Amino acid sequence: MAKRKWGDRKDAKLLRDLPALNLIMPGIMPNRADNEAFISFDLDLRPLDAYLAEKNKGKAEDKLTYFQLIAAAVGKCFILRPKMNRFICNNRVYEKNDVTVAFVVKKKFEDKAEEGLAYLVYDPDETIDSFHEKITRVIHTTRREKNSDTSTDAMEVLKKMPHFMRMAIVKGTLWLDKHGWAPEMLIGSDPNHASIFLSNLGSIGLECGYHHLVNWGTNSCFIVIGKKYMKKEYDSEGREDIHPVVPVGITLDERIADGYYYSGSVALVKELLAHPELLEKPASAEVEYSIRR
Repeated sequence: MAKRKWGDRKDAKLLRDLPALNLIMPGIMPNRADNEAFISFDLDLRPLDAYLAEKNKGKAEDKLTYFQLIAAAVGKCFILRPKMNRFICNNRVYEKNDVTVAFVVKKKFEDKAEEGLAYLVYDPDETIDSFHEKITRVIHTTRREKNSDTSTDAMEVLKKMPHFMRMAIVKGTLWLDKHGWAPEMLIGSDPNHASIFLSNLGSIGLECGYHHLVNWGTNSCFIVIGKKYMKKEYDSEGREDIHPVVPVGITLDERIADGYYYSGSVALVKELLAHPELLEKPASAEVEYSIRR
């Protein structure tokens, strides 16, 4: 890791050599939630079904899932396309030191069941096998322990305080976070500080849709995965083709890259999921793909 310079945050480096537009834009449009770009597509599940059938052969539990393959593909995209791992805070552009993946874990599928926060690093040498092991371990830990993450622990402490004191601490924390000084005990496992925030709505029977970004934290990419359904399409010769898909919705901060870069990133994710065996190579291994598929 490069030596930390003046202006860098503990979780990211300040980008100093950027085009003028990229440096000025955060001052003109300072709020992340006001600068959202939304991209959606339907993911053909046939290549994933074939791959999962082979990978999960003989397994009774802890099977590899669609969600894990999608998360791994997006993680690899962020490794290969570093502009995706940027964020804007305090009117400055930063690039995160690590690619991190976060999601909410429902401890039980019941109305009153608690939720836990899962947060993990996606390493440059990550493969689908190492990621599967890592994510499975995090899910088991989150479901087993009452509060298994620092952010939930901190919120439980705030919950017991008088309202005026709680709000004062919240406002103070917002100011600290804006400058990159928020304490680790508050933001350590907060999904809004992850590179990639994933929500698997399909697992609870909901359709895919748009989800906003927030001004708190450093997250510039929120991904929603919807419920599986059968889609009718037509090939180049007009023949009907009905196959299973899951809808995917991606909300991005439009200030950190341009539309062409985002198009390339989506094309890379699609290529990885059309050929999931590519995820067996280290995340830093280059992949050939085309924007015009």
